[in-house]
Amino acid sequence: MSNSSSISHFLLLALADTRQLQLLHFCLLLGISLAALLANGLIISTVACSHHLHTPMFFFLLNLALSDLGSICTTVPKAMHNSLWDTRNISYKGCATQVFLLIFFMGAEYFLLTVMCYDRYVSIRKPLHYETLLGSRACAHMAATAWASAFLNALLQTVNTFSLPLCHGNALGQFFCEIPAILKLSCSHSKLREFGLLVFSICVAFGCFVFMVFSYVQIFRAVLRIPSEQGRHKAFSTCLPHLAVLSLFLTTGTFAHLKPPSMSSPSLDLALSVLYLVVPPALNPLIYSLRNQDLKAAVRTIMTGCF
Repeated sequence: MSNSSSISHFLLLALADTRQLQLLHFCLLLGISLAALLANGLIISTVACSHHLHTPMFFFLLNLALSDLGSICTTVPKAMHNSLWDTRNISYKGCATQVFLLIFFMGAEYFLLTVMCYDRYVSIRKPLHYETLLGSRACAHMAATAWASAFLNALLQTVNTFSLPLCHGNALGQFFCEIPAILKLSCSHSKLREFGLLVFSICVAFGCFVFMVFSYVQIFRAVLRIPSEQGRHKAFSTCLPHLAVLSLFLTTGTFAHLKPPSMSSPSLDLALSVLYLVVPPALNPLIYSLRNQDLKAAVRTIMTGCF
């Protein structure tokens, strides 16, 4: 293949070599995706319908659930389809769409987690100014900025990637379309442009990470100054779900992309990709609901009303 104009489709990495394992992977992905859809959908409906949950923390949690739904619906259905029908094909336009949506939803989740970190910082460090700093308009602006930033980043990354000529075949070493796998097929000297954009995105992500670290350092310092043990426990428990979700998101994604080359293998890469793409959207609602009594009570009320 001389260039990308002659490519009508890509070949994705098969989840398994045997038919039995393919069907097993289909069933596992189906179960995890249904659990993620149910759990995130329940959080969205609960927060939307429960007026006493219309607070900044739950507003951002609703947005986080939306990003989780989007990310798992971007890659898992196609992987399930390929496993069920024993195929590896994805169209050129379908691959571009998958890259855009994946970067969009993953970026939105990262930016929302950064905003949620600011929410926890204000609630503990400046509780008297909480309603002033995080009013409904301010929350809407922060959420809109997170989504808009993710959209712009995804658009730039996708356009730059698919404008490169491809001359090393059409087989991607991954079960979904991602930029690193596509760049391996490129023979263009303009990779420097894509590299510059990736460096810019990494700098933005690192800036968010530094902000989150600084915020939690200040949060822990404030919590340790609370005189009563019960007060310290209550303050820390409000941060624990966010910290757990943030750690899960960062550790799985970072290790999947920045692991040493000596540890790289097709089976390990596949397992890590499933870990950071499929598992977090299913676990995030569980992490938040386990530690939040208000959310658990609202979920029970919603479910009791439904049945």
